Amino acid sequence: MSNLLTTEEYKAIAAALSLPTQAFIDGGFRPAASGATFDTVNPATGDVLAKVAACGAKDVDFAVQKARDAFEDGRWSGLHPSERKAVLIRLAKLIKRNARELAVMESLESGKTIFDCETVDLPETIHCLTWHAELIDKIYDQVSPASDDHIAMVVREPVGVVGLVLPWNFPLLMLAWKIGPALAAGCSVIVKPAEETSLSALRVAELATEAGLPAGVLNVLPGTGPDVGEPLGRHMDVDALSFTGSTETGRKFLRYAAESNLKEVTLEMGGKNPAVVLDDAENLDRVAAHIVNGAFWNMGENCSASSRLIVQRGVKDALLARIKAHAREWPMGDPLNPANRVGALVSRAHFEKVCSYLGQGQNVIMGGGAKDGFVEPTILETTANAPQAREEIFGPVLSVLTVDSFDQAIAMANSTEYGLAASIFTANVKRAIRGARAIRAGTVTVNSFGEGDISTPFGGFKSSGFGGRDNGIHAHDQYTQLKTIWVDLGDDAGDAVN
Repeated sequence: MSNLLTTEEYKAIAAALSLPTQAFIDGGFRPAASGATFDTVNPATGDVLAKVAACGAKDVDFAVQKARDAFEDGRWSGLHPSERKAVLIRLAKLIKRNARELAVMESLESGKTIFDCETVDLPETIHCLTWHAELIDKIYDQVSPASDDHIAMVVREPVGVVGLVLPWNFPLLMLAWKIGPALAAGCSVIVKPAEETSLSALRVAELATEAGLPAGVLNVLPGTGPDVGEPLGRHMDVDALSFTGSTETGRKFLRYAAESNLKEVTLEMGGKNPAVVLDDAENLDRVAAHIVNGAFWNMGENCSASSRLIVQRGVKDALLARIKAHAREWPMGDPLNPANRVGALVSRAHFEKVCSYLGQGQNVIMGGGAKDGFVEPTILETTANAPQAREEIFGPVLSVLTVDSFDQAIAMANSTEYGLAASIFTANVKRAIRGARAIRAGTVTVNSFGEGDISTPFGGFKSSGFGGRDNGIHAHDQYTQLKTIWVDLGDDAGDAVN
């Protein structure tokens, strides 16, 4: 995967791709019940890539029934953990074998750079599935400290039929984050990919069947939120739902659950993540590299993006000079050119939303240009109450806020409704730990930008998260129920003990 091809070679692969366009239900492709389709578009060119099945409530009902049948008869849920592990490892190997095709498919549909798809998304997708597969037979149940006359077992059981609603910014990786632990637990799943990015999920479902996953266990329903997402959220026979996306949409899924069967809901939502740089931070060049990566990776279309730079006045000018220098090393252009680090925003509507934040009288330090779906890496100096400092832009825009003290920096870091991720840069270990504890966020990195890795739980505080975590052993909690089995060993009246 590290040996990148030329632009011409990637374009040749793109031209030869056979794109999956139908829903995947009960082990095979089929059109939507209504026969309707929608266009999936290359955001870098505006060209229609394919017409994809536009599923609706009838398709949701059919897929849920097939998933329920598969769950109840035990064709997957009843397998020994080692058998489920073997299938998921085969799936990971098939994805690796088809990684270049999937990388090009994802770049075409999402506008992501082929550089990111090849070097980040596909390797991490494969690693995620393998990690959860290997974990299947290593999670132990428990025995509680009961009396000599009792045994109390606390066991995990798969929750049942699960809806998985995906975002468009990391289509393959977010698919892996959810199907990895869900399938490992023994659940049957219905995946609703984002309308903008359906192709790679459909292809993975096809590969999963090739790997030996039984029919009905993994179903993929492309379509809109109202037509697929809402019926899935309201379905009386869906036991749990995991969603990654906007906070506004996440709130809807809580309402759907409340108004239907009180299904378990896990939400990973928006962020307005601070990067706090204190005046004793060491190696400002390295700090700048982390800030640029955090702000502009994946065009800033990342829920954990470092969208706010909160910097102490004493190091502000020196740090900004270095940030501008590093940002110039992120060329923008054709996503299939492996030299480019900034591609196209995912859709015309999202492009226009991001552009709306660029011309509001802010002090533009760098960038600010936008044309035909592409937005330059942009640095704005702003104030704490400005929309650029409070609202999730979800584009390559870094808002700079100046502070005079540690306490002011932490207060500003906590001054939004979000609490997903944060970073703090300082040479003082005590201030680093104090700051990390004081910032209300699910992940806080020290002297780096990041989200941890597959072994660490990822999710948010406040309006950024609800109900659980992705990644790590903790991700399996979303897809399992705890059951207590209480065994009475005492003598029954008149019975002899054998």
